[in-house]
Amino acid sequence: MTENDAVLAANLAFYAAFAERDVEAMDRIWSRSVPVSCIHPGWTALTGRKAVLESWRDILGNPEAPRIECHDEEVMFAGTMAVVLCEEALPSSTMAATNLFVREDGDWRLVHHQASPVLVPGRDLRRTGRGIRIRRDF
Repeated sequence: MTENDAVLAANLAFYAAFAERDVEAMDRIWSRSVPVSCIHPGWTALTGRKAVLESWRDILGNPEAPRIECHDEEVMFAGTMAVVLCEEALPSSTMAATNLFVREDGDWRLVHHQASPVLVPGRDLRRTGRGIRIRRDF
């Protein structure tokens, strides 16, 4: 398995834990040795493993929490850190998400998650080396 594949597998494990409402799996994906943080849509920043995991326990325990599907993952590496940019499809909206991972005990562990609403659905406004790429398939 390539490093890229390993990071994508860790990212998939995060979204599987969310989809399955699996608090224990969510606990396993987050780092234990590196400070962690999380910014849920509309929330202020959470720092520290305890606060982050309490937020996930609340979300996963809520039967009305939305179902999320991750797609369009893009992995970037910076030394021992990996960044996954992706989109989260919810029943009524789309989120842009950033997931940061670090190597810990041979596995990729999540240290930061942030998601925010995409205000113009159907448009890809990502910056590329050639400027902003706009997808017009709406």
